[in-house]
Amino acid sequence: MTHGAKVWVALWAVYIIWGSTYLGIELAGETIPPLFAVAWRFLVAGALMAGWVAWRRGFSALRVSRAELGSAALIGVLLPGANALLFVAEQEVPIGLASLVIASVPLLVVALRYAGGERPTRGSLVGVAIGFVGIAVLVRPGGGASAIGLVLVVGSAIAWAVGSYLSGRLPMPQDAFAATALEMLVGGLVLLPLGVLTTDFEPAEWSTRSVLGWWYLVLFGSLVGYTAYVWLLQNAPISKVATYAYVNPVVAIALGAVVLHEEITWRIALGAAIVLASVAVVVRRESVPAEAEAAPAGAGRVSDSP
Repeated sequence: MTHGAKVWVALWAVYIIWGSTYLGIELAGETIPPLFAVAWRFLVAGALMAGWVAWRRGFSALRVSRAELGSAALIGVLLPGANALLFVAEQEVPIGLASLVIASVPLLVVALRYAGGERPTRGSLVGVAIGFVGIAVLVRPGGGASAIGLVLVVGSAIAWAVGSYLSGRLPMPQDAFAATALEMLVGGLVLLPLGVLTTDFEPAEWSTRSVLGWWYLVLFGSLVGYTAYVWLLQNAPISKVATYAYVNPVVAIALGAVVLHEEITWRIALGAAIVLASVAVVVRRESVPAEAEAAPAGAGRVSDSP
């Protein structure tokens, strides 16, 4: 297989796997208490990834400084915490709509950069403003979504954006897989007490498709998808890798319509068009500055998936 073919295989793996994690979350949360499910998802996935890092690169790859451990712990609270909010929200919000709100994370990151004193391009700021109009169109109760569910999805997107923003500005472990393993383990440990307190432990009531959905999130969403993503950062232009930000919602919307029979209303279609177009503009402008074509692929970090 040529290098170009490998890039497209990995890219489509990220498209399909991360786009389908919204469905996995919905299925897992049907009968497994959401906070319990998300806590154990990250504990198991983090342990498996840490084991993989130790096996392939030695235990030394998992040794980090106190500052790096603190940073990974903070990001571990924010990103898995965002996923926990999404787990709860998807009990009240269709997955297609949830995926579109989460797709606004690159817009929120640009807004945070601007608030932090950076000066993104004018085109990026215009794209952010237009994208927020799309979010306003989407975030209205109705169409199967409750007000509290929409608030939780927006909170999830904000937590993801803050975690993604800080991850590029804090001292993080040099090994991306070690950093992710630590983030998932910390996030899982923080969420576990909440999961236990909010759970009536009745495994007999968990459906087969909920259990399969949970394992899909662990093995494919957290491990296979992320491995493909990191490989892409090292082997493909960031402008191409970043396209997952606006392809994943399309996959989620399609799966919601086909598997869960979710209705695609005119409001969702309009909001989707506005948000995805603005994300495409912002991702393109932010990931390919004038000098980027000559920069090594993976020099920047794009926000994590659900």
